[in-house]
Amino acid sequence: MSSEVLRDVVVIGGGQSGLAAGYFLQRGGVNFEILDANDLPGGAWPSAWDSLRLFSPAQMSSLPGWPMPPSAGGYPSRDHVVDYLTNYEQRYSLPVRRPIHVQAVEGAGDRLALGTNHSIWLARAVISATGGASHASISEYPGQANFRGKQVHSSAYRSPDDFAGQRVLVVGGGNSGAQILAELSMVAETTWVTPEPPRFLPDYMDGRVLFERATERVRAQMEGREPEALKSGLGDIVMVPPVREARDRDVLHAVQPFTRFEAEGVVWQDGTRSPVDAVIWCTGFRPSLGHLAPLDVLEADGRVTVENGHSTREPRLWLLGYGDWTGAASATLAGITRSARDTVHAVQQFLMTGRP
Repeated sequence: MSSEVLRDVVVIGGGQSGLAAGYFLQRGGVNFEILDANDLPGGAWPSAWDSLRLFSPAQMSSLPGWPMPPSAGGYPSRDHVVDYLTNYEQRYSLPVRRPIHVQAVEGAGDRLALGTNHSIWLARAVISATGGASHASISEYPGQANFRGKQVHSSAYRSPDDFAGQRVLVVGGGNSGAQILAELSMVAETTWVTPEPPRFLPDYMDGRVLFERATERVRAQMEGREPEALKSGLGDIVMVPPVREARDRDVLHAVQPFTRFEAEGVVWQDGTRSPVDAVIWCTGFRPSLGHLAPLDVLEADGRVTVENGHSTREPRLWLLGYGDWTGAASATLAGITRSARDTVHAVQQFLMTGRP
């Protein structure tokens, strides 16, 4: 029989959201532990593509308590972020256990039981902070199963060298699509496919405006009004140096989506055909919440209904860092501090009073 570990709070996930929650839990003197399924620190960041750059400067991309050190070029690289998260964990001696994969969370009297590949943890409250990097979202098209080319989600993309000389579609109009398109276009024949024309921020703006916009969007929703941010006309893609360079080469042009796949390529809306060797899906992620299924809290869209990050069905459960629906900009380094602080405060109130 598996041994049992008792904690007041268990945080599921040791990435940026879990570490931010751990910082506030530790400051509050809470008996807690962080369970991380990864072998190494850094959450999903070590799995990002080689040349990835944040679109906010280091000072805007910091977890609570310790600013991210400045980086060369202003926009931190993937490896810079991984080093920061690794050192952050060590700096505060956060109690992270890894690799511990939480397979299921279910009720156990007045506690929640977390079944894992190691032991059973019993907690008075659980903060789920697993993100979505393990749950890639890929668009579905007719004929997709018959396509003989390579299909790769951005989470599995590493380097443009793997596609040199090929005909590649980059699907997705966000920052990941723009950054990957920028470097691929130097070694491959690329086509950028986006549902809507990509919208670029002015060169002098960085990712701070995206964080501010997300915050305004959530505030407006709470107040029942239209967000001012939606009236601004500003874009969504940050002009980091590689994207600016791609613009100077005149390659930042997108086309409307194709209608279907064929064995050797795709068919466009006007009926023309294009041979394609590979498709890179820059289409985001879905929340990784399968471990919560036994609690009967998952909706049809795979999410959990929350109020300020707190499950409306399970009073001992909080969700942190999955996107705006769990806190404004909470899936970003820039936005996680506020959500983590508010979540931990609510958890502490629950531990003291027994009420959400």
